[in-house]
Amino acid sequence: MKVGIVGKYGTRYGASLRKMVKKIEISQHAKYTCSFCGLEIFTSQSLHDLVNRYHFS
Repeated sequence: MKVGIVGKYGTRYGASLRKMVKKIEISQHAKYTCSFCGLEIFTSQSLHDLVNRYHFS
């Protein structure tokens, strides 16, 4: 199994827990398209929503 993003945990916590964490962390760090302004961004959605409220209000 390629460890990828959860390689930082080494052999700790067991394989099944690391697989669950890997799935979660990949989705957290993925790009997403903002439904309001259409930008494809890396930052957290809540931070981007705050910026949109400031710029488009």
